[in-house]
Amino acid sequence: MAGKQQCKNCEKSSEPSFVYCPYCGQETANTLTVGLLFSNTISNYFSIDGRFFKSFIPLMTRPGVLAKRFVDGKRKLYLHPAQFYLFISVVFFFLFSFTVRKADDNLTKTLRNLFNKETSIDSAKLDLFEVNLTLDSLETDKEKTTANAFYFKKEILDSLIKIGAPLPEKLRAMGLKEDKGALTTKVFTQVLKLYEQKGGGIIQTLYDTIPIAMFVLLPLFALLLKLTYWRRATFAHHIVFSFYFFTFLFTTFCIRLLVNTFVSIPLWVDILFFTSFLIYLVLALSHFYRSNWKNALLKGTFISFSFLVLFLPLTMVGIVMVSFLLY
Repeated sequence: MAGKQQCKNCEKSSEPSFVYCPYCGQETANTLTVGLLFSNTISNYFSIDGRFFKSFIPLMTRPGVLAKRFVDGKRKLYLHPAQFYLFISVVFFFLFSFTVRKADDNLTKTLRNLFNKETSIDSAKLDLFEVNLTLDSLETDKEKTTANAFYFKKEILDSLIKIGAPLPEKLRAMGLKEDKGALTTKVFTQVLKLYEQKGGGIIQTLYDTIPIAMFVLLPLFALLLKLTYWRRATFAHHIVFSFYFFTFLFTTFCIRLLVNTFVSIPLWVDILFFTSFLIYLVLALSHFYRSNWKNALLKGTFISFSFLVLFLPLTMVGIVMVSFLLY
């Protein structure tokens, strides 16, 4: 109809002055920006309704189609991609927490046995508890030593801990010099805490840091998409694709955790499980960016390799460092 505007969601016509469609309620503006993508996400965080199943089934069975429909304007029919991702990630980390708790308990017992281990070795050798920690990359002072390691006698440190000695005194017993910088002091303090607590809770601290890291990995994945499909879509579109893809990953991990609770999963099934991620990514790229399967396979392999070899290891190193400093 002349002078009418068509809603991208329900495809019905309305007056051009309408900001919202009178039939489905979606905004008539079709410009997808990063700001629009994240608006109202927090307030609608847990408002899961019938749209969940309308979103879940195509997500799992039709790779890339759900993301394509969302960027094409059909947004009221499905869960917001950020909302969908947050909901599934919360479910995943809840299920994963039981595995983490068990692993943390096992590691704590192992570390306590290691710290309290008694052997028939000569006592003079047993007294010396040596910890080597390379600080060259962390040292902030202008003058760096060539051998940044510290040594301390276990018996002396144990006695200081037992009498409740002040922190500076215990750090001096560990070999910390007064002229060292704040970052070096922090590292020594964290090592002391690790020693005093016998490593208890270190896995839990690592686990608590992972969800934060995911908010770094997801936009990095979207950046890879942008570099690979430079002219195909805006960065907001790549973010949408990343949200749905990571939602698929978390969903499949949830299924695996639940199955593994009742049945021991063999290695060959795990291999097929992780291979399915690449297959899903290739199909999703083909549908979302409208490319042939050969092109999608080539770019999907490049994205997967770059993400797993470059971004993921660097993020894991960052997770370990942050977890150590927050322990």
